Amino acid sequence: MAQNQQDLALRNPVKESLKDNRLQIGLWNSLCSNMAVEVLSYAGFDWMLFDMEHAPSDYTDLLGQLQAIKGSPTVPMVRPPWNDMVTLKRLLDLGFYNFVIPFVQTAEEAKAAVSAVRYPPHGVRGVAAAMRASCYGYNRDYWSTINERISLIVQVETIEAAGRLDDICAVEGVDAVFIGPGDLAASMGHLMNPGADEVQAQMAKIAEVCNKNGMTAGTLAFGTEDAKRYVEMGYRLVGVGSDVGLLKKGAAESLAAFADR
Repeated sequence: MAQNQQDLALRNPVKESLKDNRLQIGLWNSLCSNMAVEVLSYAGFDWMLFDMEHAPSDYTDLLGQLQAIKGSPTVPMVRPPWNDMVTLKRLLDLGFYNFVIPFVQTAEEAKAAVSAVRYPPHGVRGVAAAMRASCYGYNRDYWSTINERISLIVQVETIEAAGRLDDICAVEGVDAVFIGPGDLAASMGHLMNPGADEVQAQMAKIAEVCNKNGMTAGTLAFGTEDAKRYVEMGYRLVGVGSDVGLLKKGAAESLAAFADR
């Protein structure tokens, strides 16, 4: 189960679970709604990911969502729109410490992401004295501890990147590899069909390679049964859906009860 956030100034339960390869169940957030985040954060998910790549959240939206999730048992994660050090710097200063980096194709790109989320001499993150992440400077331990608390998860989203998985897993500072089934399927000629046998065989192979390298494998499922299949393959960081999906499903089920009206 997820853990209370009262001690997150000194800990990162997501990173701890990744080290032990423990199963963590999460939810994608795309509605950009503070209230939706607040409601769902008390459901008991281990993590909730705020998406900037395929959702219209900006920094002000994300600030409100971080404030909404604070105090719940769910840990926040963020996916920036790209593997960009300036964007990552601003997200770090907002208070994020769990990152899913999209479309990492090579070990070099993974190294760049690692460097972007760490202070010198281990990285290139810019230094600020009074940002939200350090409780506006009141948390004086922030600068000496944050490098070790950050979890960096890279997305392998194409068949070409999957072929470089051993090298990507070997990058120091990468805590997990997250597979985007939709993009992987598209790169294999199965656009909008991640359930194709060839794609699912590749998903299983990727999990095997990650586990061989001692790396946690993660992915986003399209429903509970889909998620259970990925867990059986060896995935341990699993998104079981999204706020948009839950809203659509609930609406469809409510309406279906009156289909014969």
